[in-house]
Amino acid sequence: MDDAPGRKPWEAFCPDGVIIFSDILTPLPAFGVPFDIEEVRGPVIQSLICSEDCLKALHPIDLEKLHSVGESLKILRQEVGDHAAVLGFVGAPWTIATYIVEGGTTRTYTTVKSMCHTAPNLLRDLLCHLTKAISEYIIYQVESRVHCIQIFDSWGGQLPLDMWEQWSKPYITEIVSIEQNKCPKIPLVLYINGNGGLLERMKGTGVDVIGLDWTVDMADGRKRLGNDISVQGNVDPAYLFSPLPAVTEEIQRVVKCAGPRGHILNLGHGVLVGTLEEAVAHFFEVTKSLKYDSSSQNHAMEEPKLLV
Repeated sequence: MDDAPGRKPWEAFCPDGVIIFSDILTPLPAFGVPFDIEEVRGPVIQSLICSEDCLKALHPIDLEKLHSVGESLKILRQEVGDHAAVLGFVGAPWTIATYIVEGGTTRTYTTVKSMCHTAPNLLRDLLCHLTKAISEYIIYQVESRVHCIQIFDSWGGQLPLDMWEQWSKPYITEIVSIEQNKCPKIPLVLYINGNGGLLERMKGTGVDVIGLDWTVDMADGRKRLGNDISVQGNVDPAYLFSPLPAVTEEIQRVVKCAGPRGHILNLGHGVLVGTLEEAVAHFFEVTKSLKYDSSSQNHAMEEPKLLV
């Protein structure tokens, strides 16, 4: 992504946080769910969980099978030193369950949603197993020296609010409780794609930071969540395809709406394929140039002076 051969993105842009992205499904084989990645279909799982007998094939997570993840995190932590935070990440139980029940990605989630009514005990047992495995995987990443953990309930937004309360929130809350007991100094971030209707409920899980996707207005999100929790986000990734002055204006707007403290600025989702490096560099340059005037009662933002 960078012109200089061998330079990594964190060396090119000097962000405050770095992450090694593999996939939220990475730990599945470690507790009995093998999968393949196909070029067109994406992840494909042959051993679906559709009965109690299928559930018996699952076993406690074998962290030895995730040795490469731990080693990669340790190497990254050593490379970045004190210049950036190293982030770990996991999928939330509901989101992982959608893949295991559906057999891969889906547009409708009909099989797993119907299971909520046709086989609720089976689904609860699966979610409980995933909760335990994910909790242990988080602790493993913390022991591998990450500074922070992001929980991705990517498909939680596909549930009606009352169903998310029943089928996703309790399991995320349990993970948060376990981690806050065993790793109290490690902040937890929760992100849900399409989370506009879930913000207050997300806060109820006890996480430290709520990630807002780009469809949520930052001012509205901050108002609804209050100032006693941090927020993350949420510039629309498509803005990086716009003229650079438009990118600057949107960054300024989001930062101003989020307020002077408790805000981690980033995109409302990942960098899109085809995004120019120049746009990414501009995002970082503008972000690092912004300051708040602490003497102003309304925390008005100063005019940015781009850093060289």
